[in-house]
Amino acid sequence: MRIIVCLKEVPGRDTRYEVRSDGRWIKDTDVSFEISECDEYALEEALKLQEKHGGEVVLLTLGSERAEKIMRKGLAMGAERGILVLDPANQVTSPLAIATVFAEALKNEQYDLILTGTQSDDLGYAQTGVMLAQMLDVPHATIVMEINVDTSAGHLQALREMESGWFQRLEMSYPAVLTIQAGISQIRFTPLKGILMAKKKEIRRVELNSLNLDLESIPRLEVERVYFPEATRKAEILQGDTETVASMLVEKLRKEAKIL
Repeated sequence: MRIIVCLKEVPGRDTRYEVRSDGRWIKDTDVSFEISECDEYALEEALKLQEKHGGEVVLLTLGSERAEKIMRKGLAMGAERGILVLDPANQVTSPLAIATVFAEALKNEQYDLILTGTQSDDLGYAQTGVMLAQMLDVPHATIVMEINVDTSAGHLQALREMESGWFQRLEMSYPAVLTIQAGISQIRFTPLKGILMAKKKEIRRVELNSLNLDLESIPRLEVERVYFPEATRKAEILQGDTETVASMLVEKLRKEAKIL
């Protein structure tokens, strides 16, 4: 099997963030970056499928040259090669634009599966994988917790996490796109041998302009303001008998909190 894994570079989860002076994003000069959590689980699932069925795992990333670092980690974990679509000016901002770029970058690639994370750690749109499947005209499943592939029949079963503790099992043919949920398995330790081998593995760079896409026609998403919630404390003790307190609480939820 040939499996494409889409990776996104995001600020490290343990980083102390500071908001930029313009208030539109965080300062990233002193921030460490890593693979988005769901994407790392997607990579782990791809490697497990490769170990079981054979084949190749290929990484696909959109970003600046800085994104090479997370790709090298993916290669150290076991992926064979990578494709980095360079967007140093951050022209591609929306899930629709990202999916469009990925679909074009994969035009000449053969694949059986494309795995992405369910959503990214930074913006959490949870749309790119679904849109990519639509553009490639292949089946898809979201919030996947388990994958079973039958290579002889050319189909797979995907177990999806639903609301309220429910699950859904889907069967589909492949090629297909699956968006993987965090916590699906245990992320493997990256061995020193893998780190050394990753330095020699190919990362093919693709200039965004070479894809001949009309990005101006795709709606952009702009972040207007990033801020930390104000920490405030306010408590009020309601006194009286049960009926009185209940009546006061309902009134406050209706008029002050405005949730009833």
